[in-house]
Amino acid sequence: MTDSVSNTEELDPREDAVASTEDSAEEELVSAPDLAEADLGEEGEASGEAMAEEEDEATTGGAVGDSLDAELLALREDFEALNDRHLRLAAEFNNYRRRVDQERLDLWARAQAELVGKLLDVLDDLQRVAGLDLTNATVDGIMEGIDLVERKFMRVLGDVGVEVIDPVGEAFDPAFMEAVMIQPVESEEDDDQVAQVFQKGYKLKSQLVRPARVSVHKHG
Repeated sequence: MTDSVSNTEELDPREDAVASTEDSAEEELVSAPDLAEADLGEEGEASGEAMAEEEDEATTGGAVGDSLDAELLALREDFEALNDRHLRLAAEFNNYRRRVDQERLDLWARAQAELVGKLLDVLDDLQRVAGLDLTNATVDGIMEGIDLVERKFMRVLGDVGVEVIDPVGEAFDPAFMEAVMIQPVESEEDDDQVAQVFQKGYKLKSQLVRPARVSVHKHG
């Protein structure tokens, strides 16, 4: 009995060692899921943060895209408005130019009609002189009628702004005169002076209608 008891007592430390080993294994089994759950929790949190960042980026990108679309639409509307305004201004300018050209033509036509009307009065007087009965008319009477017609005609030309170029004794001016003959002179003072007018010249205001045809003195 004493030996068996002692053997039993000797086995107890082994049992204790086995028991402690089993307890350690159980603790390791218990702690391993805890560690796995902890790792999964960290990974979940990381993936959640990544997904949140992606959602934020997607939201930001969408907002930027919407802003660009709105700006593009606004620019397109501004362009269409400016283009429409340009077309309207171009049409108005074309209409204005045509109206001004037509008014200028109408004004010129009225001025010509007015001049023709005054010349018709002169023509009537000239026809009266031409229709005189030569059996009863005298030369003096005919010349007086022609003189009256000429003075009336010159008055009409003066009313419309026509000036006569009759430069006898004046310095030769090639802008308004045409030299058709040269007359030598001994005096230097008479050099380039108009000696004779063969045909009077005319200008309408500042525009030359016809140059005067003259002879010019030339010294030496």
